[in-house]
This record gives sequence, structure tokens and C-alpha cells, in this order.
Amino acid sequence: MTAIAGVDAARVREVARMLAPHIRRTPLIPTPAGGFLKLESLQPTGSFKVRGFFAAANIVDRERVARGLLTVSAGNAALACAYVARALRVPCRVVMLDTAPALKVNGVRDLGANPVLMPRDRLFEWIAARAWDHDPEVFIHPFADDAVIVGHSSIVPEILADMPDVERVIVPVGGGGLISGIALGFAALKPSVQVVGVQSDGYPLWQQAFATNGPPTLSPGTIADGTSAPFNPVMFERLRALVHEWVLVPEAMLRRTVARLATEVKVVAEGAGALAYAAMIQQGSSPRTVAILSGGNLDASRLAELLTE
Repeated sequence: MTAIAGVDAARVREVARMLAPHIRRTPLIPTPAGGFLKLESLQPTGSFKVRGFFAAANIVDRERVARGLLTVSAGNAALACAYVARALRVPCRVVMLDTAPALKVNGVRDLGANPVLMPRDRLFEWIAARAWDHDPEVFIHPFADDAVIVGHSSIVPEILADMPDVERVIVPVGGGGLISGIALGFAALKPSVQVVGVQSDGYPLWQQAFATNGPPTLSPGTIADGTSAPFNPVMFERLRALVHEWVLVPEAMLRRTVARLATEVKVVAEGAGALAYAAMIQQGSSPRTVAILSGGNLDASRLAELLTE
């Protein structure tokens, strides 16, 4: 089943109200490219993921949550899960790629959670086998969980409050949870808004999936590690139904955009976080366009590398 029932205007606003005490209301800032950036990098863990994880944990019975939280992540969902678990005072374990940036792995440990590192192939096997079904903790899927997706819709009331005449929103896409939530939110509150998905040509998962009508065989070759999620058949159908347009950004341009954000906009973005702004530059932008800067968890060494290329 691909639809999420009951995501109407009232539910989107209620989720936003419920999350308000736990997250930051992030600003829109103007950019040299002509549109605006929504700075989700300013969330407590440096990315939008806390919205979805608080929303998902909130609907689980307290007795079950007391067993702890579990997720699988390239990094940002791991940080969000750890942060929410600490707020709820419960244990947390996260399965992460063994190539995850040290900044994110260390951040998970600093929040009191236990990172379990796996090679990419083994991690994908763990996901395919739904290994979490045999674990005691409450598993929160990082992008294909309905409550997580609805939690991400809370971005939409904030955008509309700051820019009621918004016409177009550009969103980086990995597993698809963020853009699904944003698309559902706009469908409920302002259906005329065009929702645009963007990926790097270093890992064009969804564009290739739609072209072949199924899962492509790809290995990530991108600094946008946060978008290196595996194919998911439920998300495939959702994204095909919800996203109005897709943009592919050359990897070389993405690398330059991280540097441009730092030097021109004075904002630090990780690779995935810079994707929407790269698409805005590539396509040109109207003043009523918003690009979602989804995260800013970038190692200092990587930033220095990109600034000197």
C-alpha cells in the first residue's frame, strides 16, 4: 500500500503543533541564486530528521518505547534517533554504514547511543531480511515509516507562514521520506505548489528506477552520502505519485555548490544538504522558490577539501 491515509490540513497542522516544543522553527533566507533556503541544518542534530523521529516515537506506547529505539542510517537518521532516545531517556542502537562520516558516528556516541557499523552489502541484507523484527527495541524506519513521513510535513506550515505565495519547493531525495512528507503537506495546504526532487548524477537512484520501472544496480559515487539509500518498492510508488519534477545535478557542480554556500551564503551544508541549492543554481530561480537545505553535518576536512578545489 503506497497511500498514507488521513493526511489532511488539520493533521499536518496538528503534527506541526505537536513537534513545536521538540524542534527548531528554521528560517528562510534569501540567496544570490534568487530564491530562498530553508535551513534545516539548524535543527538540534543538524538535519531535518528530528521531525520524523519525534513524530514516530510520539505515537508508540510508552511501555514499548522504554525498550529502546533502533534505526538504520547513513548518519543523519542515526543522530535523530539518538537525540530522540536521549530526550525520552531510553536506550538507542543504530545500524550504520561503515563508511559513515566520523562526525556522524561520533555524534551518535556523544548522544549516548550505540552505533553498529556494517559494510554496505551486509547492511542492505540486514534491511532486506527485516532483521529488526527479531530485536526488542522499537524500530523506526528512516524514510519509509508513515509517521516519519507525516512528521516531515511539519516543514510545510513553516514555509507557508514565511512565504504564503511560494510556488516551487526543491527537495534533496535519498530514501524519499522528506520529499514525501513535504509533498503531502503541500497537497493538503496549498496544492498549487510544485514539488521538485533532486539527486546527484553520482547516485541517480530514482531517475534510473523510473526509467527502468524497477530497482537499478548502482553504487554511490557522490559526496551526498545522505542520499545513498537503497531502492524501496513502496517509496518507488509514492515518489512516482507525489513528485512533480526531477532534476539531476552533476557531481562536480554539487561539490562546487558546497563551497559556494560556505563562501557566498555563509552556510555550511553537507553534500545532500547542498543538492537543492545546486538545482536552484542550475535551473535558475524565481523569488518564490524555496530550496530545502536538509543538513549541515559536514566533516571539517571535507569542507576544507571542497573549498580548495
